[in-house]
Amino acid sequence: MPTYEYECKSCAYRFEKFQSMTDKPLSRCPKCKKSLRRIIGNGAGIIFKGAGFYATDYRKSTGKEKSAQAACAASKPSCQGCPSANK
Repeated sequence: MPTYEYECKSCAYRFEKFQSMTDKPLSRCPKCKKSLRRIIGNGAGIIFKGAGFYATDYRKSTGKEKSAQAACAASKPSCQGCPSANK
């Protein structure tokens, strides 16, 4: 569920609320009961963790990998190929 940030127009109280995208925006301040406005927040950044995300998913092939795999296969005729080459 997304986190929405609100600010009271009267008392300037700011808070965050977890709401479903289909929920109606809040309209009354929990402190003074006057009107609120929803603030467009920063949201959450995307964090890429772990080794190999770029190397295995989005990097363009340079051809070096293919030539290294071909040399490996040529030196070992009984080889069935590397597991990473079969992707």
